Amino acid sequence: MTDRFENHAKGLNSPASHAFPIIPHDAEPLIESTRALYVGGGGTLSVVLVSGAEVVFANLGNGALLPIRVAQVKSSGTTATQLLGLV
Repeated sequence: MTDRFENHAKGLNSPASHAFPIIPHDAEPLIESTRALYVGGGGTLSVVLVSGAEVVFANLGNGALLPIRVAQVKSSGTTATQLLGLV
């Protein structure tokens, strides 16, 4: 497969090139920080951003795409499902 952009530098405004499933956990951080987070099944999302700020996103809809840099997704307070970290 040809990738016309393989030699271009990737920045935070670039589209994601990898994704991984997220299992919320109150003590364990993610395997790597994200550039965005996909929510397949809507609900509430409790996260720790890479800055260390703890934030709760309420009333997320199915298929929400959040352009946030996340270090951890907490199980306490998270009801959203089918979460993917995009990097």
